[in-house]
Amino acid sequence: MAVADTRSSLSTYIIQVRKPTDKHFATVEDLDSLYRSFLPTTAASSKQEQRMVHSYQHALSGFAAKLTAEEAKAVQEKDGVLQVHPEEVLSLHTTRTPDFLGLHQGVGFWKDSNFGKGVIIGLLDSGVFPEHPSFNDEGVPPPPAKWKGRCDFNGTSCNNKLIGARSFINPINATQAVPPYDDTGHGTHTSSTAAGAFVRDASALGNAKGTAVGMAPLAHLAMYKVCVDDGCPASSILAGFDAAIEDGVDVLSVSLGGNSKPFFKDWIAQGAFAATQKGIFVSCSAGNSGPYNTSLSNEAPWILTVGASSIDRSIEATARLGNGLEFDGETLYQPHNFHPALLPLIYPEIDDRIQDCAKGSLRFRSDIRGKVVVCDLGSTEPVVAGQEVKDRGGVAMILVNGLTDGYTTLADAHVLPAVEVSYVAGREIKRYFNTASTPMATILFKGTHIIRRSVAPAVASFSSRGPNRQSPGILKPDIIGPGLNILAGWPFPLDNSTNLFNVISGTSMSCPHLSGVAALLKSTHPNWSPEAIKSAIMTTATTFNMEGRPIVDETLHPADIFATGAGHINPSKAVDPGLVYDDGPQDYIPYLCGLISNESQIEVIVKKKVNCSSIGSIPDYQLNYPSITVSFKPSVTNVSVTRTVKNVGPAKSRYQSVVDPIKGPVSIGVYPRELVFTEANQTASYRVDFTREVDSKAPSPYAQGAITWVSARHS
Repeated sequence: MAVADTRSSLSTYIIQVRKPTDKHFATVEDLDSLYRSFLPTTAASSKQEQRMVHSYQHALSGFAAKLTAEEAKAVQEKDGVLQVHPEEVLSLHTTRTPDFLGLHQGVGFWKDSNFGKGVIIGLLDSGVFPEHPSFNDEGVPPPPAKWKGRCDFNGTSCNNKLIGARSFINPINATQAVPPYDDTGHGTHTSSTAAGAFVRDASALGNAKGTAVGMAPLAHLAMYKVCVDDGCPASSILAGFDAAIEDGVDVLSVSLGGNSKPFFKDWIAQGAFAATQKGIFVSCSAGNSGPYNTSLSNEAPWILTVGASSIDRSIEATARLGNGLEFDGETLYQPHNFHPALLPLIYPEIDDRIQDCAKGSLRFRSDIRGKVVVCDLGSTEPVVAGQEVKDRGGVAMILVNGLTDGYTTLADAHVLPAVEVSYVAGREIKRYFNTASTPMATILFKGTHIIRRSVAPAVASFSSRGPNRQSPGILKPDIIGPGLNILAGWPFPLDNSTNLFNVISGTSMSCPHLSGVAALLKSTHPNWSPEAIKSAIMTTATTFNMEGRPIVDETLHPADIFATGAGHINPSKAVDPGLVYDDGPQDYIPYLCGLISNESQIEVIVKKKVNCSSIGSIPDYQLNYPSITVSFKPSVTNVSVTRTVKNVGPAKSRYQSVVDPIKGPVSIGVYPRELVFTEANQTASYRVDFTREVDSKAPSPYAQGAITWVSARHS
């Protein structure tokens, strides 16, 4: 859908053109002049407003402009124009975690990596609150000489921590972008998660108290504001990519996305490709459309796609029923003056439909006042549901998960005493309400607890799942990281205190954790490519929880590989992986030739003409990726896959293959079974043969296993 100017028939379109090879188009001004030549005469001569919205130099070859539908058709017909698309609006994927991930001040990985010193993390987000204590630059050195960015705040808001801030949001009929201040909280939260400074006595509504700190506390931050409250325009996202590439960031953190699209229509995939070609590591959120299969955003192999998991901290409350049964849940709002006496309980269901207590839904109910109200978790924001209960005189709310939410509970800043409980707990509470003659309930508030023997990390219910729609031979998500009930910086206080922190959830929160870890790796290994960093993160991930059992999902059953990817981030092991799968940027071209038959569509992504017949093509599963996904057509019983690893461990190393057999009618053979290295950065290849048993009845269309290369020091 095009984003229209309501005061005219103009909409924003993104126009992609063939990249000029003439050296006379080397500057931004030259390109801008070239792009204007593609505008129809009606647009070029328009005096009403500036038609050009953004002119791109790196993210893609082209520009964004305001056009009528007729003008857009005319531009599409011009020689040299590859694609004209109406702009779409994408969405944001919306303390304790360093300890949980094994990062401790003065020891191990944090000590050896210098806290990410010298690395620049760029974020495409909703802006930033520069005065937040998380952006204090004490102990942070000046940015490296390569930095070319700028700070668009007035005065001295930027420093050695927050080294850049720009906005690419243009109000209608305005030629100047709005300032890069954060008006939603999202960008302040993600940036402080990635690289926030140490802030003592942080908490949210008095909970989750401790020292807040980002993953890479001495890394530099640069904010590119591309989002507002109602979304992230594609033209702004591309402008953010363009500026970040030009400015010289090392890592890009992108906690936003849209629906699955072919890569030649996917603006984040195209911007990320351009960034990767310049050696920039790109981390993106997987999306919040789980737990359904094929619900992913950001599926391209040159992106690290991050799902969300829980941590070992709970901000607890308990729903107590009149029959003595108790059900634990979570809430950020923990009122000290709430007397836990039993009160009448009501579930105001409507014709067997869920009752999510949407705004206005209880306005005709006279039986809410003075009661504890049960509401279903649905499409209504939990805080909005609580406000509806409060407005109708309800005293407290028990928010119950739906079947797909399972045991994933969110600690929200509710407006009245409330607790969110699991689906199983909700079912029992409703059964009690329907069978008790005088149903009663209350809520006990228990504060913050660290659970020493926990099922964490568990996959959060909302975390989007594979398989990968656009490239089935590439496993996505790649990794999971902390994204459930995460404490980080916030631009405004939640209460009367001066504590500027909040607890929120989403793959938006897990993405900057991985961006920060990537910065730590880049600081330790400055010559590693984005592909090597991704490989180190994926091949050292853990597949077990704190109890030593396989990671579970929202049902508390073992999560499948389409939920976890390679597993949960393990930063202390990622710094020393032993072997890496290190593709070069050029390796994506034969991959794209195998994936996309139309060479002009490949040209849109890579920004140069491609001749696949001379380059050659490979199936997607043959890309030298740190995971393997193969599909058997009915007539196929054997598939062979080749992978190449680089030795980044001791020069003289010997690795043996260990196969975790696939549970299902598929056998695996690895050849050779031993890899021997005699020098650093030496490469070696191996082949994996997959054989499907004929006429066997598999319980599932999917099966999974693992191949591990084990040496004296590495696994």
